[in-house]
Amino acid sequence: MTLEDLGYNNELEEARKARGLDSFIIGRVILKHRDRFIVRTESKEFDCELVGNLRFTVSDQSELPFVGDWVAISEYDEDKALIHAVLERNSILERKAIGKFGQTQIIAANIDVGIIIQSVNRDFSINRLERYLTICNASKIEPIIVLSKIDLIEESELKELLTQVRKRIQNVPIIPISNQTHLGIEEIKSKLTKGKTYCLLGSSGVGKSTLINTIAGSKLVKTGAISESIDRGKHVTTHRELIVFENGVLIDNPGMREVGITDDSDGFEMTFEEILNLSKECKYSDCTHTTEDGCAVLTALKNNTLSPELYENFLKMEKERIYFESNALDRKKKGKDLGKLIKNMKKNNNKY
Repeated sequence: MTLEDLGYNNELEEARKARGLDSFIIGRVILKHRDRFIVRTESKEFDCELVGNLRFTVSDQSELPFVGDWVAISEYDEDKALIHAVLERNSILERKAIGKFGQTQIIAANIDVGIIIQSVNRDFSINRLERYLTICNASKIEPIIVLSKIDLIEESELKELLTQVRKRIQNVPIIPISNQTHLGIEEIKSKLTKGKTYCLLGSSGVGKSTLINTIAGSKLVKTGAISESIDRGKHVTTHRELIVFENGVLIDNPGMREVGITDDSDGFEMTFEEILNLSKECKYSDCTHTTEDGCAVLTALKNNTLSPELYENFLKMEKERIYFESNALDRKKKGKDLGKLIKNMKKNNNKY
């Protein structure tokens, strides 16, 4: 295996040289367990930990390694190494941290494509697809939608679902698949490229791990049987893991019960481009698209040229985005106030 197989490129090599990291081994984080990391290099895998300087000098947790990161390491024992630095990222896939106001949680780093998987047999939701699209768009990551388990519904039902999705979501590839019959699998394989990194996103039990095994042609990831009581696969993946195979790099991701939206307006606008384009015709530049006269969005809604479901999800997610932004600003202000307090205490202590 080469570093290029893992996704290494000339830009990363130039960044490595610019930071004076030539003497270190370069590898990619394929697994993270709290403060321990499994790093894959050209020749082997290392069980790694952070050097003290990196652990205690970072100003934010996001500066520490995550699955998908490229790191500079030094071997200190057989199959053991220290992580000295994290190389620059080309993308960060993140969502709102659960239960932590104004904070984000990194899902993975250096992702090229987000494969959004949703099963068609239960809990199907276009609203949820739009949430996943938003976090992909916010990270400038190309999205692909995969509708799994199509063998569990009639062909007419599938056609209706595809019509509904394509009406709401445009310019994004949508691939219906069955891991049982292998229908659609070759189409997915045709979109995978050696050296690129793909992150699988979706709720628990939609078939992410099974898809990896199907694509790879071997059982690389543990999977669970479908539960008869809830009609979906059992939750198996408990951590993010990077898997290298002949047509690219796949990151298996634990099922997400919540896909919280952050304050990235660019990603939000890309997802709701139809409403953004309409808003340019609104009478007021600060139109909220809820009660204003001369609102082009409300006019389109009244004329049945805009989906009510799309509009309702837009309002819900916009409210969530603004709420996150206000909490993030408040948290930032508190951080600055605390910093000033500590600085003043140090200054006063130096007087005595």
